[in-house]
Amino acid sequence: MASPTPHSGDRLITTDSAAASADDALRRAADVMAAVRERCVWSARITHADLVPYLVEESAELIDAVEAGTRDDLREELGDLLWQVLFHAAVAADDPDDPFGIDDVADTLVEKMVRRHPHVFADAVATTPEEVLVHWNAAKAAEKRERRSVLDGVSPHMPSLALAQKLLARAARLPVPSVGRDGAWRDEAELGRALLEMVAAAQERGWDAERALRGAIRGLEGDIRAAEAQAGGRDLEE
Repeated sequence: MASPTPHSGDRLITTDSAAASADDALRRAADVMAAVRERCVWSARITHADLVPYLVEESAELIDAVEAGTRDDLREELGDLLWQVLFHAAVAADDPDDPFGIDDVADTLVEKMVRRHPHVFADAVATTPEEVLVHWNAAKAAEKRERRSVLDGVSPHMPSLALAQKLLARAARLPVPSVGRDGAWRDEAELGRALLEMVAAAQERGWDAERALRGAIRGLEGDIRAAEAQAGGRDLEE
């Protein structure tokens, strides 16, 4: 999503990256966003909800750049996604009841990442990726003590396949009815072709593959909640 940039000489903003140090680049980006929000009549009226379609689109374009683009594509799409973060922060800064800005967002991120990496910033030890994950999950569980279900915090707006993978991972240690795992694929390419063949078969029968998977996911969610209820409220996150 393209937006106008301020004229050179407006405020103290410069778009000449060669003239400023790399340390100032993020601050200059935030300043450009502030100017656009203040002086662009389109941007000034945008809300968080208005930005959601652009966030989805920019995220998809970044995925394309990672999987099939060039280094230039990747750099550009990362910038476009960063613009969305800056835009949301600028909108949040205008909230009359609970304002916060990009510095508050960054501070919250830093605090969380330091807390979740005690093997980097404290005296915890992690010599394998599995041990890192243990520290991460322990810190996350401490932060989210109010959660009572492994389904809490999982967005229903995730793409169906990603949502199915997330829920199956969350349910791995629960006594839920097993989901078939008999695929004999040798790699992800074969899996991809098998998925495509399943979608084609569904179309031939007049079925909606997306709706079918969503239905199966709702069934899995019901099984998870039933298993949690049977567990009697024990801390399933742990």
